[in-house]
Amino acid sequence: MARAIERIEQDIAALQEAIRAIATELQSAYASYLNSLGLAVRKQLILASYHLCTQGYPENFLHLSLNQRQQLQQAIRKLGQLAAEQLLIYLTSEESAEDEVDEEDEIDEVDEVDEEVTPSSSSLFLNTSNSQYLTANTSDPIELAKWQQKLEEVAQEILKKLSHDANLLLQKAGVLPKKLPEPILAAAAAASEASAEVMPGPPNLLNLVIEIENEQQSENSGLTQIMAINLRLGEIEFADVTLSSDRKRIRSILVQLNKLGREYKKRYKEKAIAEAEAAWRASWFE
Repeated sequence: MARAIERIEQDIAALQEAIRAIATELQSAYASYLNSLGLAVRKQLILASYHLCTQGYPENFLHLSLNQRQQLQQAIRKLGQLAAEQLLIYLTSEESAEDEVDEEDEIDEVDEVDEEVTPSSSSLFLNTSNSQYLTANTSDPIELAKWQQKLEEVAQEILKKLSHDANLLLQKAGVLPKKLPEPILAAAAAASEASAEVMPGPPNLLNLVIEIENEQQSENSGLTQIMAINLRLGEIEFADVTLSSDRKRIRSILVQLNKLGREYKKRYKEKAIAEAEAAWRASWFE
């Protein structure tokens, strides 16, 4: 015989209250994490760009004038700043509309730095009109888990787009070779598509040997070693103590959420059984 429905509902209500507390804690943890991530991304983007310009393609960088170098460095800093702001926009959906307006102004500001050096950075930004999907029903562990997963996906996508835009910027400036294929500039896992061999190297850089067809010298193998920016979340977290600490806090909260989620599901099943038994008794006649 199942427990009384009223008692089960009281248990569910208590679980919902606990889940709401977890949701508040999780949102606070992500606010700290995404703020730290934004700062770390800006730092790692600059470090990766520095390594690429000074050790990957030093001759190409030296061919730039002083003004061109300064314009390139300013544009790289601006891309990092915009990415940091975009990470925080997705945490609070009610601020998206206002931030989207500011974001458009800042994109224009980047594009005005130097049209010859700076590509359009609009592809860096995802559609904030979809941010309502990140607004979780904070008393439902399933919806809260979806909210958390979507936030992680957004962060990964922003890093991918930032890497792509930074590579376009460096290529347009003349640092990266013009012949590099788009899959490489996209900084996705394009090594297999390009028949490339990944080589060890500095963090947040894609160091590959690829085969590029050469129509004029078809007898040559066409093997070329290239380097491009590829910001990776794991490497960024590893290099930043604050960010690593924030990630540990998030993992701890998710363990609690999973435990409450299992109990929540169990109680709802128990409630369904109790309601079905009551319905059977209510309709049964000898």
